[in-house]
Amino acid sequence: MPIHDLAKDPERSLAALVRTEPIQERSAARVDALLDAAAAVVDEIGFDRLTTAMVAERADASIGTVYRYFPDRIALLQGLRERAIGRFRVAVVQRIEEVRPGTWLEAVECSIDASAAMYRTEPGFRIIRFADDERGNEGTGEFSGETAAFSRGLAEVLSAEFGLPAGEDLEFRLGIAVEIGDALVGRAFASSAEGDERYIDEARAVIGAYLGRFYS
Repeated sequence: MPIHDLAKDPERSLAALVRTEPIQERSAARVDALLDAAAAVVDEIGFDRLTTAMVAERADASIGTVYRYFPDRIALLQGLRERAIGRFRVAVVQRIEEVRPGTWLEAVECSIDASAAMYRTEPGFRIIRFADDERGNEGTGEFSGETAAFSRGLAEVLSAEFGLPAGEDLEFRLGIAVEIGDALVGRAFASSAEGDERYIDEARAVIGAYLGRFYS
């Protein structure tokens, strides 16, 4: 079903970033422990000041263990971000299955709700705002890879379940909606762990008004 496709791509993205692909369960657990440590550091001091040494200390691991999986701090931050994106996608699917939206707009709002919930409950989720130019998307004029993939998957859901016309226009407009939602929901949690509901409400209102121009 299209809805479950929303949660597929990020696992491959994370695997591609890890220097030694964690095929064995022990290695996968070690990678998760390093990313958990990175998430804790990000929550305490932000991702700009994070170092591999901090992560090694927090994970009670050697610096060599960190470098075995992540060649530098940028790769580590990218790995944490890809894991956060993957978990966010799973949260969107779970939210849609829980709410069982009756309209396309309610389905879109499920992604906003999932994003806000992740900021509140997922350690290090602020890494989702890690600059695109650090990740090789500067100057392309295109949506980042994860935005394009998520918009494409969501378009398939809205087309299959609610009859919205499939195609590039829907994917592009959902990409715009994702960018708006990322900015406003991220702003809601810029200075508050609980989030400023005014920004979250405005995200729903602005996205609804924008998409409503094309899909009444």
